[in-house]
Amino acid sequence: MNSEPNYLDVKIMGREYRVACTPKERPSLLAAVDLVDGKMREIAQKTKTTIAERVAVMAALNIAHEHLSAPPVVLTGTQETVDTSETRRRILAMGARLDSVLTPQQELEF
Repeated sequence: MNSEPNYLDVKIMGREYRVACTPKERPSLLAAVDLVDGKMREIAQKTKTTIAERVAVMAALNIAHEHLSAPPVVLTGTQETVDTSETRRRILAMGARLDSVLTPQQELEF
């Protein structure tokens, strides 16, 4: 069996990226690319900014927030739920930290 990763070239907001993925992972990776690309385009349009880093961070926070706001996932057969409290705390801390770094950049845009 070949253990070397396969590569997939994808485009997100017009920029090309090469990512490693196995053939089995390809469909879910393409779905993730569509989700991220769509979210980034939506945010870029709403905020009227083309600063890729800012758009990417906001898209990541939006996707994480949507994921964490969803009802807990019940694992089939085990009846265990996923605890998201620590993850939420970390995302909020990251968001605050990003805001403190990106706010001075936003002031420079005007």
